[in-house]
Amino acid sequence: MSRKQKKILIRIIIAAVLLFACIAAEHIFALPWWANLCMFLVPYIIIGYDILKKSAKGIMRGQIFDENFLMAIATIGAFALGEYPEAAAVMLFYQTGELFQSVAVGKSRRSISALMDIRPDYANVERDGEIVQVAPDEVAAGSEIIVKAGEKVPIDGIIVDGSTTLDTAALTGESVPVDAAEGSEIKSGCINMTGLIRVRTTKEFGESTASKILELVENSGARKSRSENFISKFARYYTPAVCIGAASLAVVVPLLRMVFGASADWGDWVMRALTFLVISCPCALVISIPLSFFAGIGCASSRGVLVKGSNYLEALSRTRAVVFDKTGTMTKGVFEVVGIHHNSLEDKMLLEYAALAESGSNHPIAKSIFRALGEAPDKSRLQNAEEISGYGVKAVIDGKSVAVGNERLMESVGVKRKDCHGNGTLVHIAIDGEYAGHILIADIVKPNAKKALDLLRECGVKKTVMLTGDSEKAAAAVAEKIGADKHYASLLPADKVDRVEELLLEQQRGETLAFVGDGLNDAPVLSRADVGIAMGALGSDAAIEAADVVLMDDDPVKISLAIRIAKKCMRIVYENIVFAIGVKLLCLVLGALGIANMWLAIFADVGVMVIAVLNAIRALKIK
Repeated sequence: MSRKQKKILIRIIIAAVLLFACIAAEHIFALPWWANLCMFLVPYIIIGYDILKKSAKGIMRGQIFDENFLMAIATIGAFALGEYPEAAAVMLFYQTGELFQSVAVGKSRRSISALMDIRPDYANVERDGEIVQVAPDEVAAGSEIIVKAGEKVPIDGIIVDGSTTLDTAALTGESVPVDAAEGSEIKSGCINMTGLIRVRTTKEFGESTASKILELVENSGARKSRSENFISKFARYYTPAVCIGAASLAVVVPLLRMVFGASADWGDWVMRALTFLVISCPCALVISIPLSFFAGIGCASSRGVLVKGSNYLEALSRTRAVVFDKTGTMTKGVFEVVGIHHNSLEDKMLLEYAALAESGSNHPIAKSIFRALGEAPDKSRLQNAEEISGYGVKAVIDGKSVAVGNERLMESVGVKRKDCHGNGTLVHIAIDGEYAGHILIADIVKPNAKKALDLLRECGVKKTVMLTGDSEKAAAAVAEKIGADKHYASLLPADKVDRVEELLLEQQRGETLAFVGDGLNDAPVLSRADVGIAMGALGSDAAIEAADVVLMDDDPVKISLAIRIAKKCMRIVYENIVFAIGVKLLCLVLGALGIANMWLAIFADVGVMVIAVLNAIRALKIK
């Protein structure tokens, strides 16, 4: 509990003790009205002076119709009618509800602030033989930093010396430590648990994992859902409407009674109007709905799922189709050369041509060819290379025209390719217009891929579709293994967008489509889908930037977790909307009819708010 919350709690306790003492004194002693007024004003001012101050400031700024104004006018009116205990009690219980709400918001905020602990305070650099601490944003990419045991890794990089065990819980939500040694990639935000390591940074601080995560979380509150926007608009019109209704009860109804020859009963109708005002306070809606979304985003963050705004959480809850890229999403993206077939050259020579042509690429397929070759090729043999997106590479090697890529590239250069009996990705090689063979490269399906799709169906997803640039044979094998409903193969980046466009047209009204990807070429599709989900740990910066949801540990099972959190969050939101509006309307009718007194009004305001807030914080917990 914060210092401010503790001060309010002390005021509540003091005001409550004084109020009960005043009520007892009123019943024991026959005091004049002015003595009772002065006596009850003491607890009222102790507990409500800040509400009166806020109300006065709101009136001066022209912001009249808010909950502070409603509380102030209702309690002052109650004092004017001689309802001293009720006036002080309304303010006491209102402040109690506000404190409860503040504590609940703090609890939700702490679920996210735990993630904020990844923010590094400094980086260790070596200068003149001594280790000195500098601000992380002062360290350039390519510099060497030292991370001691127990310290946070400040910037992304590669370990160049030492080995250790890393605590990645703040990034991925997983509590199992990860071993890292020389050559291992390391993400900022991890905690070095054991040995001292030396790291060569690969990015500047502003582009590092921790910095990007912090930016995503800090901006998540800016993107409001339709439900939040509805509540904001509702409160904007609702509060003036009930103020007009209360004024009508206090003035118009008595005047009409007088016109028709009945007694005006001014005191009774003014009391009904004041009760009406207390009941009408929209705190339960205005507070509990954003709190529900905040709790849902916090719960997801603590499990390694970053949601960029409550609007995406709402869209996730309505997901009925999930489309995903194959490589790096449903597969590990770790390719291995498993065969070289139909080659007219020696295996090593064919690998050299392929490696030289792909030497400017960081694609997983290119890396697998480099590993299979086992040595760095002589780049002086390479005269020039032209990468053709979605096709492959054309190059001049040893003075020969070399084409390395898929079947579409072979067709474009007029070379007849040969198929393979094995499952995997084929890299065809043509030299001087003649087919020279192909390299078979296989990717490994993620162990949880099939489970992920089964869990999605349990979450209400009707259709799962896999898109890939690989051959039909390789795509069909993976799709069958993971249980995808449909797959599309041999797609260019633009083709993936077209397929998603077609699938979006098939969606029913109110249903959304999510796309899951990890690569640079997935960014356009991530942006086009209703919800774009990026694999954060291995995914490209462009994919993470374009996505609406980021999975920090690349586990596809987290997709269903995100949907479950979203569904529970939206269920709580709708429960609170129906409950709060239903109780409010019922009590408003009772108040207008004179059946509800000020104590029922207190329940309709503070009681409903407490119940709604208690319900909202359930979104913090989900299995």
